[in-house]
This record gives sequence, C-alpha cells and structure tokens, in this order.
Amino acid sequence: MIALASFSRNAFLALAAVLVCVATAFAQSDPLPSWNDTAPKQAIVAFVDRVTAENTTDFVPESDRIAVFDNDGTLWVEHPMYTQLAFALDRVKLLAPQHPEWKDKQPFKAVLDGDLKALAASGEKGLVELIMATHAGMTVDEFQEIVTEWLATARHPRFDRPYTELVYQPMLELLAYLRTNGFKTYIVSGGGVEFMRPWAKDVYGIPPEQVIGSSIKTEFILRDGLPILFRLPEVNFVDDKAGKPVGINAAIGRRPIAAFGNSDGDLEMLQWTTVGGSIPRFGLIVHHTDAEREYAYDRNTEFGRLDKALDIAPNNGWTVVDMKADWKEIFPQK
Repeated sequence: MIALASFSRNAFLALAAVLVCVATAFAQSDPLPSWNDTAPKQAIVAFVDRVTAENTTDFVPESDRIAVFDNDGTLWVEHPMYTQLAFALDRVKLLAPQHPEWKDKQPFKAVLDGDLKALAASGEKGLVELIMATHAGMTVDEFQEIVTEWLATARHPRFDRPYTELVYQPMLELLAYLRTNGFKTYIVSGGGVEFMRPWAKDVYGIPPEQVIGSSIKTEFILRDGLPILFRLPEVNFVDDKAGKPVGINAAIGRRPIAAFGNSDGDLEMLQWTTVGGSIPRFGLIVHHTDAEREYAYDRNTEFGRLDKALDIAPNNGWTVVDMKADWKEIFPQK
C-alpha cells in the first residue's frame, strides 16, 4: 500500500509538471496574449492562417500582404483630445510671449484662457490656424526635434504617463504578429506625418517611410549654402476620410488587404481595403467601451467619432473589437 501510494503521488507530481510545461509552452506560443479568446482574436488568427497557407486559393504572396493602421484611437490614446492637438496647445502657450496679439485673437485666446468650449467652437478653421502657427516656420529637422523633446516631458492629464506609453498593448502584439507572418505594416493617420515619424519606429516598429499622414507644404532652400527643407504655413494634404485611400495609393502603390481603424475617419480606408477583389481581405474597428481602464465613446464625441462605420460594419464583414470584453490589457505595464 505504501509503495502504491508513493507511486500514485509521484505519478501525480509528474503529470502536474507536464501540464505546467504544456501550459507554459502554449502561453509562450500565443502571439496575442493580451487578447481574450473571443471572436476578434479568432478572426485575426483565421485570416492570417488563410492568407499564409501555401498551395491554397487564399494564399497571398508577401509582396501583397499590406496592412494599414490608423493611429489616434487605434494604436494609442486619443482622449481627452488628440495628442497632436495637446502638443499644439502647449506650443501656443510657449510662443505666446512672442505674439501679444494672441491674447485677443481666437482661437489663440481660447487656448490661453483654457476655454476648450470656445476652442471647439472655432471648428476646423481654428484648428488649422493653430497648426499653421505652431508647426510651420522652421525646418523639418527642427520640427522633429521639437516633437521629440515635447514627447519626452509631456504627460497625459489622466494617466500621468508619457503619451508614447499610452499605446495599446494588444495592438502592439498585433503589429508584431502580422510582421512575423510576412505583412508590411503602415500607419495611415489624419495626424501630421512629420509629427509621427520621429517616434513611430521606436514605439511601433514602423519606420518613417511607412508612415502616411497629413502634411503642410515644404520647400527646398539653401541656408548659408546648406540645403534644408522649410515648413510653410500652408496645408499640403489632409490624410483623413476620403483622403486616406488617396494617400495610401500615392505612398504605397498597392491596395492593402487588411485595415484597422476606430472612427468614421477610417471609413473610406476600410472600404478601399476590404470591398471587392478576389483575395481574402480583413477590416477591424476598435470600439472604445472601457471607461474604467481607458475611455468609453463612439457616436457623441468630438474626437474619434464612430457612427456610420459602426452601423455598416456587420454588412461589410468587419470585425469590431469591444475593448472591455476583448482585451485583457489596455496599455503596456509599467
């Protein structure tokens, strides 16, 4: 009896050790560990398996495995306002001593008074005026240095963390998973292309040449015999809504097979990527539903409004991520 008890105990311990090893190996092999095993994760994995299965009708060569990602609200936080807008507001305050007229001129007065309601009332015209005043009149290199310095010190008002730490852990895993499977990943954002390029490689693993965004006009000049690119206070291209497919075509020259967004600003990009064609295509919308860990918003918001795209997602076969239900983690752990 003693020998049998000893054998049973040893057998149990051995079985337990095996199960632990199997569980550990499974956890290590899971490319999307911050995703709950719900429909969105299953849809992502199924799509990648389809397009990478050689000798099948769904196989897509690596040269055509293009995936495009919106940035604000899809890869990093966009509330209580777009990060680039927070940058512009800080720049207004910094430059205000050089512009005493701003004290009585909208939208600058609203910024200096902290009157966000008046700032919102200035609309797109006011936003463009702020961007032109704070993003132009310098070289490309000077602007990128200013952005880098700001991001090194700026903190999100709610989470008290650098904005570059408020990226979505599940999406970082998704980017890596796609690249491991032969995809080339691009950012396609309404944000400024020169605002994103200085840090996109370090944060997302996406190099500057794979960042597509809005831009202001830039001219080549010689300054003291040295060639520079100088940023002018004029809009060049707005990479938002219907502008996104145009920007993708101009910069990539290929139609993506996967698109990821979170708002109506991504609607046309999702349509351009997924509607029509004979090969498998994939669209995904990040729906902000977690007020406790991040924010909950969709139809009634000034930043990242998700309305029409949410309504037509089912008919287009787009996957909708419920952040609260589908993500184990929101931001990378400190």
